[in-house]
Amino acid sequence: MRQFFNMEGPVFTFLSKMADLLILNVLFILCSIPIVTIGASLTAMSCVSIKMKDGLEGYVWKTFLTSFRENFKQATVIWVIMVLAAVVLATDLLLVRTSAGTLQHVVQITVYVGILLWIMFLTVVFPLLSRFDNTIRNTMRNAVLLAVGNAPRTLLMSAIIIGSVIATLWNAMTLSTGLLLWLLFGFAVLSWIDASLLYPVFKKIMPPEEETGDEGSDDNFTFFRDDPEPESEKPDER
Repeated sequence: MRQFFNMEGPVFTFLSKMADLLILNVLFILCSIPIVTIGASLTAMSCVSIKMKDGLEGYVWKTFLTSFRENFKQATVIWVIMVLAAVVLATDLLLVRTSAGTLQHVVQITVYVGILLWIMFLTVVFPLLSRFDNTIRNTMRNAVLLAVGNAPRTLLMSAIIIGSVIATLWNAMTLSTGLLLWLLFGFAVLSWIDASLLYPVFKKIMPPEEETGDEGSDDNFTFFRDDPEPESEKPDER
């Protein structure tokens, strides 16, 4: 019983984590309302989620807002590019459904693959931006390489995202319950799962600072950068 009320025990640790996720979820929703800021919000949420894995999240709101401000420009540009790509994919899907014949099925499958790749890219690019200083071009190049090179992880995360959306839209009852869960914890929980899947990958390409100042290297991954100096992890602002 004493362990149950221990502030460092599993019960209070779990409740503390859920409280952090609730705050993180609310921050993400509020900062995403202008729509164009969703990229910066995703980046900031990823930053907090990864720091949770490091055990360094501190004040969730402070870490979130610091990352949101620092990465706003790059994240917004990347988000706009992704929205444009999504519009193209959605338009192609609508056009393909109005056509007929064997070619329709081929093009439809191609579009579905494109949508899947878009989601896989989404699961990597903003966490990558939150973790590494780099140019927009190299961040996107690295995200593509990481998403494809770690396909089992990104496919699993994509399946979780797609499954969550389908489960929410399944019927009227799941829609009402699902919307409540999304408003409370949904986005933050998905971000935390994504961070958990990507964390070992990030540790491979960037060992702890005390071990070396250079990036690590994955056998199947080259970290692109424009700076002649080695990339370094963004400093802890807390």
